[in-house]
Amino acid sequence: MEVTSLFIVPTPIGNLADITLRALEILKSVDLILAEDTRTTGFLLKHYEISKPQQSFHNFNEHKVVDNLVQRLEKGEKMALVSDAGTPGISDPGFLIIRACLKAGLKVECLPGATAFVPALIKSGLPSDRFAFEGFLPHKKGRMTMLKKLAAEERTMIFYESPFRLLKTLEQFKDLFGADRPASVSRELTKMFEETVNGSIAEILNHFMAKEVKGEIVIVVAGKNK
Repeated sequence: MEVTSLFIVPTPIGNLADITLRALEILKSVDLILAEDTRTTGFLLKHYEISKPQQSFHNFNEHKVVDNLVQRLEKGEKMALVSDAGTPGISDPGFLIIRACLKAGLKVECLPGATAFVPALIKSGLPSDRFAFEGFLPHKKGRMTMLKKLAAEERTMIFYESPFRLLKTLEQFKDLFGADRPASVSRELTKMFEETVNGSIAEILNHFMAKEVKGEIVIVVAGKNK
């Protein structure tokens, strides 16, 4: 029977109670936890009284450390990869080490669990049978080219955004997708001040122009009418 070397473990996107029992079992059983931010993961581990060593694994160091980690996995260590929130590999580190493990013939197992765009998509009321997940848009280079291309996309589109760029992004959506295009913005999902605003892009923009925006954000935009 092939033994799993690397476990991909989703963590809560806000409410700590959303972690699965299996995820807790895995975190308790592995030799090492690879964490995007050891402080954030440390808070989660402390909450569930899990005492396991951690190592930083994030966008800025994954290229440097992945080979060494794979070598350790090949020698029999068991590791869990977690991100600050949600499922690793979805707009978070994970792709490189998963690819390297598979290339080395190591078994990788991904647990099901929290991903922010799923509740945001469902709460939007927009078609969810077919959708395009775009993650974070480029900040500068290639941004307008991508947006112009997406203006013709007929599937529901999903984006991640920071509170600091939300208004700029909605302005660009209004200009390129049309002010009346249906959309939805969810922020602080599963947390105390969770908010979802549905309406046209123009209506949502006006809503957030009148208040201070905080929290992680998911934007869902209807596809172009055929």
